[in-house]
Amino acid sequence: MKEMDHLVNTEINSQRIASVENCFGASGQPLAVPGRVLLGEGILTKECRKKPKPRVFFLFNDILVYGSIVINKRKYNSQHIIPLEDVTLETLPDTLQMKNRWMIKTLKKSFVVSAASLTERKEWLSHLEECIRHLLTKTGRQPSMEHAAPWIPDKATDICMRCTQTKFSTLTRRHHCRKCGFVVCGDCSKQRFLMPRLSPKPLRVCSLCYRQLMAEKKKEAEGDQKQPEQIDSSMTGYEPSSGDDSDKSDDDKVERWPADAEFYASEVSWSSFHS
Repeated sequence: MKEMDHLVNTEINSQRIASVENCFGASGQPLAVPGRVLLGEGILTKECRKKPKPRVFFLFNDILVYGSIVINKRKYNSQHIIPLEDVTLETLPDTLQMKNRWMIKTLKKSFVVSAASLTERKEWLSHLEECIRHLLTKTGRQPSMEHAAPWIPDKATDICMRCTQTKFSTLTRRHHCRKCGFVVCGDCSKQRFLMPRLSPKPLRVCSLCYRQLMAEKKKEAEGDQKQPEQIDSSMTGYEPSSGDDSDKSDDDKVERWPADAEFYASEVSWSSFHS
């Protein structure tokens, strides 16, 4: 972490962090704390529930911050902060729409991002892994083995992934199970279950996950400490999405961004790392 040691307590680092705070404005949280260093930043495409969207990411030595772009380098909103010691990473293969992909996994949320080039993906992964390794060594913690299920994108299926009978339409809405991430119909996701690691409020779960969660709860009540079987939330042919990211339609409010083909073919560097 030579970059971090070199930049900590420097004026240029303070100015960079202040600039990020100013771009998020009153809607964002304060980011300047003693010992924090801004190591890199850039635009990544994030796989959201309805479609991939550009998001600005900032890599600090202890947190990863991202948000929606209103005016690039001037105004951002919908700030999210992820502690790096909770993060694990997984490289993913390209799809027809998305290239240079990887998954960011945490206990509360998991989502897929895509860099404009293979080089940029390597840089992001290298810096992320080094920061995570440094933090875990410092705290003595082990890497997390559990993570929230990524959401399957809406467009991945036209029918409920549980009953396989209900067809989605304008009147029949898609829902997501917060446990397995599957796209399900209302009848297959009537139940709510409290999962404190994800939210202080009970969350929508599909019928299969609800039965599993209730069985786990019953075993815990009986003092049985055996680990329950995990539901396999993977399904061939379906690519995971990002989870709920306040995925409102913000297309009218943000800058126009190049089409996917232009984003990936562009010779412009969309990310930079500080030294």
